[in-house]
Amino acid sequence: MKSVTVSIDVPQRPEQVYDFLDVMAHHERFTNHYLTDWRYSGPGRGIGACATVTAALGGTRADIAIEVVKAEPPRRIVERNVSAAGRRLAHGTYTIEPLPTGGSRVAFTYTWIRAPVADRLLAAVVRATMRRANRTVMRRLAAELARHVPVAEP
Repeated sequence: MKSVTVSIDVPQRPEQVYDFLDVMAHHERFTNHYLTDWRYSGPGRGIGACATVTAALGGTRADIAIEVVKAEPPRRIVERNVSAAGRRLAHGTYTIEPLPTGGSRVAFTYTWIRAPVADRLLAAVVRATMRRANRTVMRRLAAELARHVPVAEP
């Protein structure tokens, strides 16, 4: 299945955005419209930070295990997502790039490594649903950054 990417521009510097996203518990704040019942394990930030969540999306509910598997401060965080009893394996990648006028472009790419047959058969619908949910995630992330991360002077 093709990956899905969404992005948003925010006034915070890449280091500020990365520091916020690096804390696994912060993700609950901007994804809890469809990811609920967060249970954390491992370190609170960085490689090995883990959460198990319940996803309610497209009329279905499923538990997802999320683990940070790569961290490249201040530009990239890669999470491994496992669900559907191991039949679905995906990577969620946050990429943070500086904007020429200040601030950052934050992109999130969801890439399926392995998908159940139903996902593959309904790929267009699954991708559209993920894109819509993650656009909302990006808007909510920007709002959370505005609430909790002051804009630094250049």
